[in-house]
Amino acid sequence: MPVVKLYYEDMERLIGASRERIMGRLAMMGADIGKRVEEDHVDVEFFPDRPDLYSAEGVARAMQGFLGIKTGLVEYPVHAGQVALTVEESVKAVRPVIGCAVVRGLHFSDEAIESLMGLQEDLHWGLGRNRRKVAIGVHDISRVRPPFRYLGADPSWRFVPLDFTEEMSMREILVRHPKGREYGHILDGCDRYPLIVDADDHVLSFPPIINGELTSVTEETEELFIDVTGMDGMVHKALNIVVTSLAERGGRIESVLVKRGNEGDFVSPDLQPSFWTVSAREANRLIGFDLTGQGLAECLERMRFGAQAGVDGDPDRVRVQVPAYRADIMHAWDIFEDAAKAYGFDRLEARLPSTVTVGQAHPSEARRGEVREVMSGLGYLEVMPFTLTNEKVHFQWMRREKSPEARRAVRVMHPISELHTILRTSILSSLLEIFAMNQHHPLPQRIFAAGDVVLERRTHMNLAAASIHSGANFSEIRSVVDVVLRELGLGAEIVPSADRAFMPGRAGDLMAAGKRIGCFGELHPLVLRSFGLEQPVVALELQWGGARKLLNKTT
Repeated sequence: MPVVKLYYEDMERLIGASRERIMGRLAMMGADIGKRVEEDHVDVEFFPDRPDLYSAEGVARAMQGFLGIKTGLVEYPVHAGQVALTVEESVKAVRPVIGCAVVRGLHFSDEAIESLMGLQEDLHWGLGRNRRKVAIGVHDISRVRPPFRYLGADPSWRFVPLDFTEEMSMREILVRHPKGREYGHILDGCDRYPLIVDADDHVLSFPPIINGELTSVTEETEELFIDVTGMDGMVHKALNIVVTSLAERGGRIESVLVKRGNEGDFVSPDLQPSFWTVSAREANRLIGFDLTGQGLAECLERMRFGAQAGVDGDPDRVRVQVPAYRADIMHAWDIFEDAAKAYGFDRLEARLPSTVTVGQAHPSEARRGEVREVMSGLGYLEVMPFTLTNEKVHFQWMRREKSPEARRAVRVMHPISELHTILRTSILSSLLEIFAMNQHHPLPQRIFAAGDVVLERRTHMNLAAASIHSGANFSEIRSVVDVVLRELGLGAEIVPSADRAFMPGRAGDLMAAGKRIGCFGELHPLVLRSFGLEQPVVALELQWGGARKLLNKTT
């Protein structure tokens, strides 16, 4: 979970309350404080579903309402600005979505800069999926000259990247700069790279990799240009969180005119709240308290919503204004959860359940525990990748476009992101994505995941494991397969595999009762190239959940 550093003096200024009062109620906001309390600051964790609390400013805004100092919707005026940015056709096939803003009148302290940088990186992780969906650039606008351009540039374009003193081409940055090595895989397969430049072609940003050194932020910076690029509407939610946090420091938000040619222009940012109508009766039934519509509205105002009871003359109905910086509100129950925090979980009446049962682990969880024990004993670290993925990564990059699984995959009817369009039919591609994100860590890396995969209407439980290092070979993964089969009490015949994800002659299929229940071997170099991996990888995947029904020690 994101860790937010809160300096006591800074928080007292931002909130307008004493340290003792703040610390006495902070945990009731959902913060995990633990033992990370220092003389001048405290490190707190918030659940990832509240990205607006990833900064000291966001925490202060929420605490002001929770403590009753300032309640209701915070209004952030967006003043008409003079800055424009043109989105060129050349970038739309690479990284098409961008949101921008200008914030002036800032006075940065060390704590404020630290908070801004921490917010930026936590949003990259929480909303941005390690910059793939969202990447944020923060620039000293006084050092460049608008209007700006967002284009797809030739990789030979040269500039001085952040924290460096020498010019490099964009292609060189992906190889030589630490951030290029860490995030360069996001641009694999692209002929042109995203770039933001000013009227004189000075580089502000090479998203999602690195900013230019020219616009680096210091304590003397008073005016910022903020760009957020990505693949979908999450870009604008991240932008709203950043600019409203800066406004809590006294910044004046100014709009940017984003010109998109035939797709139409728009003004960024849009900080208008969204509107919901909720029922106090439903909230009472769900949470267990007894509130009128007016009481529910008062609780919501303490959580910095706008709220008015008595919609259309019905005292039960509450009209709610959800702030533009709240990226987590997807259902009325999300609003009720905040109302419960304001009401106080400690005030809810304890009730004994009407039935008494004895809990025990589900058989599938017991089997999963067996797998965890075996793989941990082999030195593998467990990971938990998402169940949702997309055809490009799952089939195209794995060279499985024509596999039976590709035809049997369950598609998401109305995906909100091109990254999550199908339910996974295999876990292996997710492990390779994790390797790609962790290339800056030392080798060898050995990871595994045990979880559900979906083929048409059936759900199966799979085990996948992978190892990456310079000496990874078939013998290594064959020995792992032997141990897994033995320790789980499974028997299977091993035959040569034609799976295109693996190298011919260096892969095997696991067969039982005439059915393929798994595969293992050395991954094909074209697969590794698709994921941006430079070291050999060996892997296995076993459909072990139903294997016991097929396998009867048929070695």
